[in-house]
Amino acid sequence: MYAGGARFCPKDGSPLVDVRSTGDAAKVVQVPKPVDASSGTQIRQPAPKPRGFGLERAGSLADQVIDGRYQVLSKLGEGGMAFVYEARDIQSGEFVAIKVLSPKLSKDASSVERLRREAGLAMRLEHPNACKILRLGETEDGLIYLVMPFLDGELLSDREAKTGPMGLEQGIEWMVECCAGLHHAHQLNIVHRDLKPENIMIVRKDDDHESAVVMDFGLAKESKASPGVAKLTATGIILGTPEFMSPEQIRGKDLDARSDVYALGIVAFELFTGKLPFQGRTPQEMMIARLRGKPTPLRRFRPDFPASLETVLMQAMDTEPTKRFKTTLEFGHAMVDALESGDRARLKTILA
Repeated sequence: MYAGGARFCPKDGSPLVDVRSTGDAAKVVQVPKPVDASSGTQIRQPAPKPRGFGLERAGSLADQVIDGRYQVLSKLGEGGMAFVYEARDIQSGEFVAIKVLSPKLSKDASSVERLRREAGLAMRLEHPNACKILRLGETEDGLIYLVMPFLDGELLSDREAKTGPMGLEQGIEWMVECCAGLHHAHQLNIVHRDLKPENIMIVRKDDDHESAVVMDFGLAKESKASPGVAKLTATGIILGTPEFMSPEQIRGKDLDARSDVYALGIVAFELFTGKLPFQGRTPQEMMIARLRGKPTPLRRFRPDFPASLETVLMQAMDTEPTKRFKTTLEFGHAMVDALESGDRARLKTILA
């Protein structure tokens, strides 16, 4: 039995049958309806939703307890799909991050299905540079939420805004760590789809060393999608962030690891230069530029950087997927090889 009227299994995200307990026995809830005179049978109805605060409280959960287990401490942020909170797991005492689906999307069947699918995929992640999902749940009043480890750090986007363009070796180290985490996901047939600085966390380790962790597989899809999943990501339904989308994602084509290579190439370019490699007055113009043009060469903004790194990034951002690196692992090795000095051997171990 699962408390709180959960609709999905907290372990694997599978749909659950709605049951209620009476003593030691569980039975399917039935709501009496008038007897059909022609058949003499009653029509079984789904159990009514328990009364509660309702979906409107999704954005104001601070100081509340979710499902009797998670003490919400503060709101960390919000976006188009969800609100994110810091909380404490009362059972384990550990700090976690909770992503609560926004009210308007929690009423949309396809959005709920995509969130359920996210949990099912990301629960399989086991890598220090990829943030996994711990649990998928639903409160009695219909709030659907994901539980993730709480990462104590700073978003890469915030670090960029604070410090400006990154130095060569530090930037490559973080990009290599992202390559390693993404390669692990790709081996599980998971494509991220929405790589950007806002989805990368710079986390401080126990040894005071900082490491990059790829987060939020909320738009992830399996490389070999089932018919049901394919409907959610059909041609014409573009999911992702316009500035970082690969040309094939803009066109609504099938995606694989090379699409994440492309997006990470743009992330790296922005990390080193503070600018995007494709210019346009609007996101739409930048999407057209990626379909028809070539990226700005790295050394136009950073002439002190090695030409070999510029070549690597140009290959990662090639319009044609067949001309890019086949895997993020290859991309990571190429970036390390582009270093003319520094601790190349140590960086290689990240990709081992």
